[in-house]
Amino acid sequence: MTVAEPRLTLERRLLREHTLVIACDEVGRGALAGPVAVGAAVVDAPRSRKRIPQGLRDSKLVPELRRHDVAARAASWVAASAVGWASSQEIDEIGIMRALGLASVRALAELRAQGVVVEDAIVILDGNYDYISPAGEWALTIRPVIKADRDCASAAAASVIAKVARDDLMTELHGELPAYGWSRNKGYASPDHRAAIREHGISRHHRASWSISDAPTLF
Repeated sequence: MTVAEPRLTLERRLLREHTLVIACDEVGRGALAGPVAVGAAVVDAPRSRKRIPQGLRDSKLVPELRRHDVAARAASWVAASAVGWASSQEIDEIGIMRALGLASVRALAELRAQGVVVEDAIVILDGNYDYISPAGEWALTIRPVIKADRDCASAAAASVIAKVARDDLMTELHGELPAYGWSRNKGYASPDHRAAIREHGISRHHRASWSISDAPTLF
């Protein structure tokens, strides 16, 4: 089956009224271990007229062996990009939705540090719920878009950049605690991960507030 390529239709329309489009997408929301990450990718009018990088898709649709290359090309294509994080401890303390907002605020802060005038942008947020505004960014214009990471090239870029960053982090954590197989499962509820939790218990990188022992297998 041929997978449709993301387009810039929405971005070009929004750029008629806004200086910038910032697309945000989360990675790691359903994992049992590790942080949640939110990628942010900035597209301006000149980028909206450039060719979309070859192979750019929602990160879930990019084969793992190609993700680093696609993420690198996506990062070169956009005007700026950033990844914000919220730790497993923060997820336990404030819940996943507020943690997503916190990670988003941190990604936007990194964009500001790069010189992006975030207040000039409209923010495309993948999904149907605005978790950015309640985290403190009330002054921004947030537009939730269902399946934005599939349909909008800017959101696909944010998705794959965040996915590669989080996968790389989980691979590093695997070196610290190899029993859980994070280099393979990236902290998600795979059968080998659940078996390791039953044998070894949870680590400091697990989301202790979650019902981990009863978590469904996600892939």
